[in-house]
Amino acid sequence: APVPPAAGLEILARHRAAEVEESRIAVSGAFDSFRRQRLAAYDDDLVEVVTGDAIGPRIRRAWASAREQIRQFESPPYFPLADATHDALATLARGVTQRVVYSRESLEQPGRLREVIEPCVNAGEQARVLPSVPVKLVIIDDAYALVSLSIEEADVHNTMLVVQPCGLFSALVALFEQSWRNAVPFQGRTTLPGGLPPADRRLLWLLAGGASDEVIARELGVSRRTLFRRLQTLMARLGAANRFQMALQAQRQGWL
Repeated sequence: APVPPAAGLEILARHRAAEVEESRIAVSGAFDSFRRQRLAAYDDDLVEVVTGDAIGPRIRRAWASAREQIRQFESPPYFPLADATHDALATLARGVTQRVVYSRESLEQPGRLREVIEPCVNAGEQARVLPSVPVKLVIIDDAYALVSLSIEEADVHNTMLVVQPCGLFSALVALFEQSWRNAVPFQGRTTLPGGLPPADRRLLWLLAGGASDEVIARELGVSRRTLFRRLQTLMARLGAANRFQMALQAQRQGWL
């Protein structure tokens, strides 16, 4: 029997949408099955060992291959890689999300905060800090991870692992995400609401990251006496009796 065109087309559209959804589910299930079978067939290739001079080119290819996001634990010792900061900035310029958890030791490297970390943060990198990170790690999309065997021995063995998707890869991703949630955010040099100067914001972030007074004074380019005077001013402004309370109040007010 004749029906209004709108009603008939609506029914046909729903049938076709249901067919498309069934196809999508079937294809997704088939791909997951293929992926599991493929990984099971190539267990020997899940972890690759890279050593010596081959490490630098492999790191650069990894950054260039990123399409969606890079997750990283960053801590010394550093592999001598020329233009590493330029590569990170170029990756950000391509629209790749970068989330980096820095260790306190990263802040203590002379010039690294000003010359490496802050340029990347100002270019859009999402940075946080912990007193220490468990391993030197770079995760490229959901494709693979680059892992130093250990922070303490990286400069001795000069060895890196390339880990493909597997149980170890999933554990590394979970480790990063847990550490990211526990880390203190760093927002770079932008001025915060309330007129907080960028230098005071850097001071708070360095303090929350566990940097020593000597390191903070060096990074701010001030004497220790001037540093103590700034700390007293900030504590008075936040109504804090000590540095711990100051860091806590600063985080509550969104200054960290």
